Formats: sequence, structure tokens, C-alpha cells
Amino acid sequence: MEPDISTVAGLIADSARSKILTALMGGKALTATELSIEADVTPQTASSHLAKLLEGELLQVRKQGRHKYFQLKGPHVAAVLEQLLVLTALSTPKTSTGPKDPRLKHARVCYDHLAGELGVQLYDALVSANMLEDFGELTRLTEKGKTYFMSLGVDFQQFNKNSRPVCKSCLDWSERRNHIAGHLGSWILNYIFEQKWAKQDLDARSITFTSKGLKAFNSTFLIKQ
Repeated sequence: MEPDISTVAGLIADSARSKILTALMGGKALTATELSIEADVTPQTASSHLAKLLEGELLQVRKQGRHKYFQLKGPHVAAVLEQLLVLTALSTPKTSTGPKDPRLKHARVCYDHLAGELGVQLYDALVSANMLEDFGELTRLTEKGKTYFMSLGVDFQQFNKNSRPVCKSCLDWSERRNHIAGHLGSWILNYIFEQKWAKQDLDARSITFTSKGLKAFNSTFLIKQ
């Protein structure tokens, strides 16, 4: 029997549940109360939606003390949501692409990697430097790229511990072009935060770079301005 996609589609199609899922695209674990505010529903209604999303394996829950924190089930769920955002924008051509908030358009978290204008600039720069090979829906890390990222501290043996790709392309919601996802995309975003070049805004999944941080980011990843 072939899988029935209507079950998952029905879960995502509900407006409140789609807002919950989109709120979790920032990678942060949120409580039911926080998600009820994001979805503009009562806490009781949010709990009902969260139960359905957990049953449908789109979310996972973590307990810490008295609190429960909800997250997307994994990068595969985030990838589907990002593509649905792209598809939604394509189906409404009279609207501008991507988010209205300029901060989100410039740089944002897409589950666990960098998206937005800076994410696309990063991808393009790595392709131009022959560190990535771009085949549209497929992206390959070159030996030159592997050597360079090892010099920055990447341990590729750690990447081989699960089936997630080392790197892959993700079609950007606002830019309609590729940014980098996979293990390497996640590592780059963590590296940005570890170097204190930028921080994620508390009120959104947007990322704000310091002026020095942006210069260091551009220099490290060969982005020409």
C-alpha cells in the first residue's frame, strides 16, 4: 500500500498548526504556552493541536523539570515546511516573496542552518570558490571544500554517525535560490554563534550580525561585497 500523504497534509493545513510549525522553524524548543501565543489560540486549543502534531510525528517533546518543550521532529520536517513556504509564495505571485520583516529576509534560522540573503550569498561564494558543486537540487562538497572546512575545525567523522547528508541544497523561501543545509549548514550556523559574529533575535528567527561579525563572516567564507 502506498503512503497516504493526506494525513500529514491535513495536519499542516490547519492554520493554527501551521503557525505552530512555522514558529518552530527557528530551531528553538518552545513551551505550549509560547506556542499558543504564536498560533493566537487558547492554551487548551494549543495542547490539542500539539497532541495531533506529536501523533503525526511532526513534533517531538522534551521534558525538563516541570516543563515540556516542543521541537520539530527533525531536519526532514523543516525541509518540507521550507518548501511549502516557497510553494505558497509561488501560488500567490502578486505578493512579494518571503517574509515581510526585513530582518528575516536578510538572515534567519531555517531550523538549524542559515537562510535569507546571507545564506544565499554564502552558498554562492562557496560554489564560486569551488568548495561546493551546485547541481540544482543536489549539492556536493569538493575536496577543496573539505580541506578548507577541516582547517576551520570541522570533524567530518562526526558527520558520518547518522544518515543525514554532509551538505545539501535547500531552496530559500525568500530568495528562491539555494542555501546550504545538512550537517555542514548546521555546523556553519553554530560556528557563527560560537564566534559571536551574530545572535538570533529573541522575538523572531532572524539573525543580527554585528558590523565586525559581518566582516569576519564575509572574509571567512569568501563573500565579496
